[in-house]
Amino acid sequence: MSTLTVASRPRNRKKLQHRNLPSRKIAIFILISIAAVVCVGILLLKLFWPFEPKLVIEALGEAGDSQVQARGFHKTYFPHPGCVLDGVAFIHDKNAAQPLISVEKLTIQSTYLLIFAKRLSLIRAEGLKISIPPFGTSKPFHARRSTIVISEMIGDGAILEFASTDPKKAPLRFDIHKALLRDVGGSHALSYRLKLHNPEPPGEFEATGKFGMWNDNDPPSTPISGQYTFERADLSVYEGIAGLLSSKGKFDGKLAHIDISGAVEVPDFAVKSGGHPVRLTMDYGAYVNATNGDTFLKRVDARFGKTQVTSEGSIAASDGKKGKTAKVHFACNHGRIEDILGLFARQRAPMSGAVTLQANAELPPGERPFLEKLKLSGGFGIAGGKFSHSSTQEDVNKLSAGARGEKVGDKDDKNKPDPETVLTDLTGEVSVANGAATFTDLSFGVPGASARMHGTYGLINHKIDLHGQLQVDSKISNASSGAKSLFLKMMDPFFKKKSKGEILPVRISGTYENPSFGLDPKDRKANVAPPSQPKP
Repeated sequence: MSTLTVASRPRNRKKLQHRNLPSRKIAIFILISIAAVVCVGILLLKLFWPFEPKLVIEALGEAGDSQVQARGFHKTYFPHPGCVLDGVAFIHDKNAAQPLISVEKLTIQSTYLLIFAKRLSLIRAEGLKISIPPFGTSKPFHARRSTIVISEMIGDGAILEFASTDPKKAPLRFDIHKALLRDVGGSHALSYRLKLHNPEPPGEFEATGKFGMWNDNDPPSTPISGQYTFERADLSVYEGIAGLLSSKGKFDGKLAHIDISGAVEVPDFAVKSGGHPVRLTMDYGAYVNATNGDTFLKRVDARFGKTQVTSEGSIAASDGKKGKTAKVHFACNHGRIEDILGLFARQRAPMSGAVTLQANAELPPGERPFLEKLKLSGGFGIAGGKFSHSSTQEDVNKLSAGARGEKVGDKDDKNKPDPETVLTDLTGEVSVANGAATFTDLSFGVPGASARMHGTYGLINHKIDLHGQLQVDSKISNASSGAKSLFLKMMDPFFKKKSKGEILPVRISGTYENPSFGLDPKDRKANVAPPSQPKP
């Protein structure tokens, strides 16, 4: 048995060797194939490896139309092929005070398969700062279209600055919290997402959408679209107003004409001179020329209290002037005068009633205060007006009672008009310039009398200086009592008479907060009737 056992082992080994020979050949073939692929890959990577310092810097320079400098450069192989550049500077204009773009750390990544497709998976810019010189002071920008497609570009924490033409002014700075671009350099529009701090008015802005393709032959026709939100924008940076604004909307079009629509809400809007916050809401439609910043308002519907104001206009550059001029036409067909006056009054609005108005306003550029450079012209009408201040309303009540031939203080007649609604049909034309409002053909009525006046109102010092004529249906001596009544009785024969009664001079003086209404037969200004004007 031992001889058989010894003789059988060699025969079993030969059989096993013959059986394993094909599998060994296959394994060797696979190993050789892998080695050949690796060698070919290494050779191809050596020939087409894009992450060499000279190649990378030249590509960046062509994309940014700049001379590119880097303080440090090193390649990466695992887990991603690519490179990292430190202290990168894009110098577009050698005469500029600082580089167009500076980056503390620029990371470029791809994959071993995407390298041959000329595609990068990621470019991340850390410590990115873009410095835009004053427009018109630097040489033109001519970037070349890159043949490389970038899946993602990230620039979180970037700074974008626009230098002022005034060297004493600090640059306009945008702090970019999040910046993400996708499919950059492809044959279709790139996608973007931006989240930043807006400097004026200061607030948080976020936008998402699509941009491009970039039109080399006609850049203003490059398309753009998206939606935005604007939160906690502080309006107090503007002279004369305050409140925290929030807005959201959408936009679509081309760089030279971007249609924008949205809604705005300011829950605590206030005019600083008045200090009475109101809830202001707006729906708007506009279009913007992004190549120069000109904005055109197609329609803006603003609502506060029980008042709605509709406006249209533009904020655009004017021929021969630096900066932009705001020109707005606004109308109010359903409003309350107390809502409008309440914005400016320090205390309660001095008058209430239904109001209509039409006006054109212009605000030129310049450093002058808002009320000094505002220009406005238009007409208005107030129906069923009444004064809030008790002493002012009492003066009007007395005048109305006297004009109707009643004794002042007589309360027995139940058919008398409510003394709180004796002022009717207040209409007029107004123009504003250099901080003062000039009224022409200002007319109003009280039961038994009607008046036409003219004069001025100081928007800055709140002083009133209005004069005119009052036509009454009764003797002027009935419009007062005591010594003044006796004096007016003596003056009766000297006043002109018409079919409806006498004409006598009246005045409104004092201040916006405390107006004074009365008769003034000695006032020469009041004895001059204002010229008749068409009503709005």
